[in-house]
Amino acid sequence: MLEERLAEQPFLLADGATGTNLFEIGLVSGEAPELWLESHPDRIMALHQSFVDAGADIILTNSFGGNARRLMLHDLQSRARELNRVAARLALEVASKSSRPILVAGSVGPTGDLLAPLGPLTEAEAEEVFAEQITGLKEGGAHLAWIETMSAPEEMRAAAKAAARLEMPFTLTASFDTAGRTMMGLLPSALASFAAALSPPPVALGANCGVGASDLVMSVLDIAAGNETSVIIAKANAGVPQWKGAHIHYSGTPTVMADYACLAYDAGARIIGGCCGTSPAHLAAMRRALDLHERGAPPTLETVIAKLGPLAQPRREEGAPGRRRERRRV
Repeated sequence: MLEERLAEQPFLLADGATGTNLFEIGLVSGEAPELWLESHPDRIMALHQSFVDAGADIILTNSFGGNARRLMLHDLQSRARELNRVAARLALEVASKSSRPILVAGSVGPTGDLLAPLGPLTEAEAEEVFAEQITGLKEGGAHLAWIETMSAPEEMRAAAKAAARLEMPFTLTASFDTAGRTMMGLLPSALASFAAALSPPPVALGANCGVGASDLVMSVLDIAAGNETSVIIAKANAGVPQWKGAHIHYSGTPTVMADYACLAYDAGARIIGGCCGTSPAHLAAMRRALDLHERGAPPTLETVIAKLGPLAQPRREEGAPGRRRERRRV
């Protein structure tokens, strides 16, 4: 379905943040967002609806941390398949009521574990974890698996194998949040060749989350360079996160995110959305801007900085060590 929509439209707008917006309406830090699928399905569906109303063509299920390894933190590991099924059904119910086609993408985030030999999980075990999650999403009616915020190639491959085994089309995005690389050292320029070696390859690939819109647009430029075949995804945070008291505030205004959307489109992305901090108001501004925008030449670093601000993580020289960060998308 994604490929059919892309054949009809020059770009598709993906939705905004799930976790950030749920925190705004009562989710408590440390609480599993997936439990709201049962306790507050009306709020989950209202969030999906708000993104559809803002112009989203793709909505992501509330299942980012819905794999058994992440759910283990809340003693919910035995319910992974069930919760993912519910997540997809709620999103599909919203999508089916729309007067225009809306794709439901089953959000598949990382396990939270390092893979062997650095951590306790083998690639084969990770594949089984993802297969259980994607089975639930498929049973609930998700149109595709949206594998996102990844860092390690081994974990990306495990998730891709699981989707392929279940004959589920999938997309793949990495978070380039460590001086222009993922936490595990993957460069944006290497993502396309890595994805091309998967069988089958993803129907789209790109970057999400990270440390800010400026950095993400530069990652998209690197992914697009010399890559004329892949559909590219850009899903940036709404600016840079900043602590204000006990709350995280994202610096990006709707105007800034509208500029980001147009720059991401110019950089080569055809699926554009927002990640952490992106509200329906941000997304509506992005929709309006994209609808009025004609694709231009790829932006320069100077243009990106002028429109969106400086890079939050300036790129390091080839071979220089990075520092590891905890991966969590909100």
